Amino acid sequence: MKEPGMSLIVKRITRITVSLIFLFGVYICLHGHLTPGGGFAGGVIIALSFIHLLLAFGKDAAMKKLTQSWISTIESIGGLMFLGIALLGIFFGSFFFANVLPKGRPFSLFSSGTIILSNIAIFLKVGAGLFAIFIAMAVLRMPQDKEDKE
Repeated sequence: MKEPGMSLIVKRITRITVSLIFLFGVYICLHGHLTPGGGFAGGVIIALSFIHLLLAFGKDAAMKKLTQSWISTIESIGGLMFLGIALLGIFFGSFFFANVLPKGRPFSLFSSGTIILSNIAIFLKVGAGLFAIFIAMAVLRMPQDKEDKE
């Protein structure tokens, strides 16, 4: 019986590149207030690393790494974290306006106050959401008619 997924070469290369893609997504998220990027771009890159696993190894192998309940939990944490940061502003000024963390030195990683926390929240929400959308499209694809195959 044929093993699910792609060829051995693609699987070997995927094992190397997935971790690099994942680290690049984290870098883009954490440095979003200093360079182009941020939570959305980092989340898309992270989702692509898991989609890369799914395409190379098949649905079953990818779902062992990140189950449906984990995806839902991560997406919920991202949404609640974003809402919590927004509501924190109400207690210190106005909605989304308070920057309660120290600003630090300009051009350093922790120089933006709560912006980095917002980027992380968006990163979690977008990454998990896009991967869930791709899983839904892969699992619930429309059945093809026999006429279309001919």
